[in-house]
Amino acid sequence: MEKLLHLLDETARAVPMEEKEAADFVSQHDFIILAYPVQFSNMPVMVRDFIRYHSDLWKGKKVVCVATMALFSGDGAGCAARLLKRYGAKVVGGLHLCMPDSICDEKLLKKTVEKNRKIIEAADRKIEQCAEKIKHGKYPKDGLRFYNRIAGFLGQRLWFSGKTKNYSDRLKISDACTGCGLCSRLCPMKNIVQKNGRAAAGDRCTMCYRCISSCPAQAITLLGNKVVEQCRYERYGDMK
Repeated sequence: MEKLLHLLDETARAVPMEEKEAADFVSQHDFIILAYPVQFSNMPVMVRDFIRYHSDLWKGKKVVCVATMALFSGDGAGCAARLLKRYGAKVVGGLHLCMPDSICDEKLLKKTVEKNRKIIEAADRKIEQCAEKIKHGKYPKDGLRFYNRIAGFLGQRLWFSGKTKNYSDRLKISDACTGCGLCSRLCPMKNIVQKNGRAAAGDRCTMCYRCISSCPAQAITLLGNKVVEQCRYERYGDMK
């Protein structure tokens, strides 16, 4: 996200949508790049809620929707695009980027360090190519076409829509928790609090995996029952 922004405008700044200033930031700009990870070919609940809660901000805005995925999204960018259009935004582009899988408590999509490095290299190349095209007024259309919507629906949403319909209450914190408080600080939904010297989860998990990927004790799980790998972008930072 930040790389694309800086290639388009060195003065541009990325603002997490959970920050209090996010809505004001959107209101002050006419061109917005909205980026989020795809979950089961759908956008996270917190992204959907942010767009809806601030529905009056989008009218007349030009928006590029950027969706990251581990393997397949279908219409990942299109999910937000359709909602934004409902509130008057002009969605000018959609970009899909494959990134290393963030689901670290399931073995299904795990890859080697070398394969993850190549995924990041490919994403960097695509970002550079898209930035150059956007500068010349040519926007990517990933996930915005009707057949992308069919692929996303039949590929995952038809079968897993229940997982992304609402916030999850299934975040699990084991006795391995040391009460360091890192997860509470990282959670964008303030869904994790410290009680009696250890972390306790509520029922508003947006499945971002920040806490699970960062927990030094590997004490937190969501979809699976054991952390098998914690894969973060920083691990591949030496490739730059």
